[in-house]
Amino acid sequence: MTTESFSEEIARAELYGLLARLWLAPPDAALLAQFQVAVTEAPEPGSFLEAPWQALVAQMRASTPASAHDEFAALFQGVGKPEVFPHASFFLAGFVNEKPLAQLRTDLAALGLTRDAARFETEDHVSYVLEVMRYLIAGDDAAVGSLTQQCRFFRAHVQPWIEPLCEAVQAQPAAQLWRAIAAMTLAFVEVETQAFDLLET
Repeated sequence: MTTESFSEEIARAELYGLLARLWLAPPDAALLAQFQVAVTEAPEPGSFLEAPWQALVAQMRASTPASAHDEFAALFQGVGKPEVFPHASFFLAGFVNEKPLAQLRTDLAALGLTRDAARFETEDHVSYVLEVMRYLIAGDDAAVGSLTQQCRFFRAHVQPWIEPLCEAVQAQPAAQLWRAIAAMTLAFVEVETQAFDLLET
């Protein structure tokens, strides 16, 4: 692997990790502070991810811990039924804790991964599957994290439902920061989809 390709892989892993963090919980003061000095230009001007990244940076800079907390609660923690369920089972089967979750658990077990008992979210939460992708790219086990394995997991557990999730968030009047997070997620998944398409040709 060349230095350039290694850097690209690290950048992929870091973006998966950032998106996983942003879907998991509202950004705290420390994370918001990092975005005050974040680079807004893409390495290649005019690249597909540049505009959604700039929009995300702008929204992060305009947010406070309190406003982010309130928006996150309004979207994902509504009393009784949230406005948006960020779970694969909901978008693929219509209900949470359905067959897609069982299949995901089977595939995670094959990778030697188990759910952190301290986490409330089930494994098919969007933050979890994005974090698994980060692990597959940046983990120490080359056999587990091969491009073939990354592609297999992405096709099965990320690609099929990320678009309707992001569209559901963007349709919510309360979404400001998470509209930008959804747009960035959608653009990144599109880039990843195209890359895996090339891998399989």
